[in-house]
Amino acid sequence: MSNRMNPREFDQLVNQITQQVVEKLTTGGSAAPGASSPGSSCNCPDGRCVRDCSDRVKQVVANGAGRITSSLGYIPRDLSIARLIDHTLLKPDATAGEIRQLCSEAREYHFASVCINSAYVPLCADLLKGSDVAVCTVVGFPLGASPAEVKAYEAQLAIQNGATEVDMVLNIGALKSNDIKALHHDISTVVKTCHAHNVICKVILETSKLTDEEKVVACQVAKMAGANFVKTSTGFGGGGATVNDIALMRKVVGPDIGVKASGGVRNYQDAQAMVKAGATRIGASAGVMIAKAERGEKVDGGGKGY
Repeated sequence: MSNRMNPREFDQLVNQITQQVVEKLTTGGSAAPGASSPGSSCNCPDGRCVRDCSDRVKQVVANGAGRITSSLGYIPRDLSIARLIDHTLLKPDATAGEIRQLCSEAREYHFASVCINSAYVPLCADLLKGSDVAVCTVVGFPLGASPAEVKAYEAQLAIQNGATEVDMVLNIGALKSNDIKALHHDISTVVKTCHAHNVICKVILETSKLTDEEKVVACQVAKMAGANFVKTSTGFGGGGATVNDIALMRKVVGPDIGVKASGGVRNYQDAQAMVKAGATRIGASAGVMIAKAERGEKVDGGGKGY
């Protein structure tokens, strides 16, 4: 007999684990540490959901990542894949000329945004004025290891310079230390800064450095902190988006917030697979080739890897 849960059981288990993290953030928890049996309440004092309830989280991972369908959360049906693309150029040696070309391409193909380092926000805001393309920048990038207040200041300055979307790297060390309160503070500090100016905030998990259990908790905390999106990768962390990760992230956060696939989305087929798994935004340097392929135009080669 298979031990795979049915969809209803899976949803109940995700909700239960989420409730435990909420309890930690709101009350601090009261149960003694120690592993729980499958039938126990599995309380999570001091952020021990992953450590002491790992058997239950592993069930979520196994069942969530195993169901990859287009029904996992909200996926826009009226938008082309091009309109889901954050056209990305984050290499440290990017020139002003390359940024100008990026913005020109974004205007031509009506991408969702350009995603650039914050020093180029003023240039992009000027070049894209009056267009339907947003200006997205990154903070705490690419390590996520700076204090929350530094990330918030970086976001504030970028917003003042014209950014309308901010992709922040979460504190990976806090996540791996099971310090849920510190992780929530890290994310919510930047989210509050963004939302005070009606700016979208995406939270980068850097999935290649996380266990599946950590991905579940990171998604839960990002959602509780008010993030608009969860995002797979920086593109600089040694790995990128996978279909399984997107499906898992979508299942955990539900239909109400976005999921961004970034890192290694190099062609139209990759992008289609990510959208089918639950992605509502695609971060890619290969946006032009993806858009051309969607139009039925012949394309050669692959993207630059982000």
